[in-house]
Amino acid sequence: MMTPNDMLRTRLRPLHAPENPLATGRYVLYWMQQQRRLHDNFALQHAVYQANTLGLPLLIYEALRVDYPFAADRHHGFALASMIEHRQVLADTPGIGYFPYVEMAPGEGKGLVDALVGQAAWVVTDEIPCFIVPGHNRALQRIARSHNVPATAVDSCGLLPIALLDKPCPSAAVFRRHVHKHMAHALQASPSKFPLKNLTSTDWDAKNLNTIHKRWPASHEWLDSFATNPVSALAQVPIDHDVPDLPGRGGTRQGQRELEAFVANRLAQFGEKKGDACESTHSGLSPYLHWGHLSSHEIVQAAWEHERPWDPGLLPEKGGKRIGFWPLSEPTQTFLDQICTWRELGHHTASLRPELYDSFDIIPDWAQKSLMAHSSDPREFEYTLEEFEQGRTHDDIWNATMGQLREDGIIHSYLRMLWSKKILEWSPSPQQAYEWTIYLNNKWAVDGRNANSWSGVLWCFGLYDRPWFERDVFGVIRFMSSASTSKKMKLGSYLERYTSTIPSSAQLKDG
Repeated sequence: MMTPNDMLRTRLRPLHAPENPLATGRYVLYWMQQQRRLHDNFALQHAVYQANTLGLPLLIYEALRVDYPFAADRHHGFALASMIEHRQVLADTPGIGYFPYVEMAPGEGKGLVDALVGQAAWVVTDEIPCFIVPGHNRALQRIARSHNVPATAVDSCGLLPIALLDKPCPSAAVFRRHVHKHMAHALQASPSKFPLKNLTSTDWDAKNLNTIHKRWPASHEWLDSFATNPVSALAQVPIDHDVPDLPGRGGTRQGQRELEAFVANRLAQFGEKKGDACESTHSGLSPYLHWGHLSSHEIVQAAWEHERPWDPGLLPEKGGKRIGFWPLSEPTQTFLDQICTWRELGHHTASLRPELYDSFDIIPDWAQKSLMAHSSDPREFEYTLEEFEQGRTHDDIWNATMGQLREDGIIHSYLRMLWSKKILEWSPSPQQAYEWTIYLNNKWAVDGRNANSWSGVLWCFGLYDRPWFERDVFGVIRFMSSASTSKKMKLGSYLERYTSTIPSSAQLKDG
């Protein structure tokens, strides 16, 4: 059994560990890539530790490039909310350097990380097993070697270190046993709440960056303009402006308000499918987890402390069942299972199967064979990507889910499964259905482009699931219907809010 200290060490991955590093660095650099928060952050905690050990100041570098896949006002705006907050907080925190950088053109920031590393004594960054971060960290590894500077990637993804598992799990049930086995020690090794309070080396000198700022000026003025007029500021950036920003939705402060409201008002009903879909009990926290504005640790602790004093020692040594492991009410246990099992399963899969985690080919053989055997089955309805994206199907429930995704950047948690299942049912082939589902999710969802976002979509195609009753198109993949969904929850106000005018079937055929 791993100790809490073992847990902490497992979160560290040396990118470069020279035997004789250069002793001329001016600061410890923390490249804040995905864990965009100043609290409950193992990477920031480690950066503070290195700064204290070396007796050097800390520089936090937080950037936003323009050429990441699906870059749009919506995703930019959510990320920029944290940069605005960090700039405000760190301006009042003496001795810490903060370098925000927002690209205004593709490639504008090329060479900046190299320049920052060249003046650093140690570099710390986030360990994320998906999307653009692995490529960034491979580049950072090369840069650190070229400058002979130590560099460490630190995992703050979830409650368990992603390196703790050495082989993929075929199902949530198998992974859940692994989670429960280590959870008590993992929670005892929670990150420091406010790591910057432990920083002893605070003699930051802005002159450290004079040369770098001449070539790559920090984006302080542009952030001022974004804070004043986000629409006008984002219009200057070459990203997709057809996916609109969600004003007031991003950042740690808003995330913590969402967490408090969920725990106080909706947690006690979590998991209930009946009720008004517009008064959903889902948490709405996944975008804040995706962008790193909230941590899994603070969410778990908030849910626990809503019912009883925090004490991870109450957890049993063995578990494995969805209900019965946590000494809390059933709705809270159901919610924690989503956070601890389903969310972290995606990150572990991405880490252990980096070449497949986002691919149709990761679907298990039984599911692929069944889908292929039924790939030529006649579809009662078949739509194009454009019709899906515009919510122009025959099904008003599905159209409403797409309307919510476009308007709010998220879909009601239960309806999100139906949304994906119906794309599978109404697309020309399973592979096309998967590509379109991922495209729509990554383009419109604030929590898209995430390891557990990919795994959530792939679950609808059989990943982590088991064979069910065979039927047309689906084969033995689990089926969901709008008719049964309408019996499980009240959808009247949901449909009224999110459904635009639905063309008739004849109009669809003609158009």
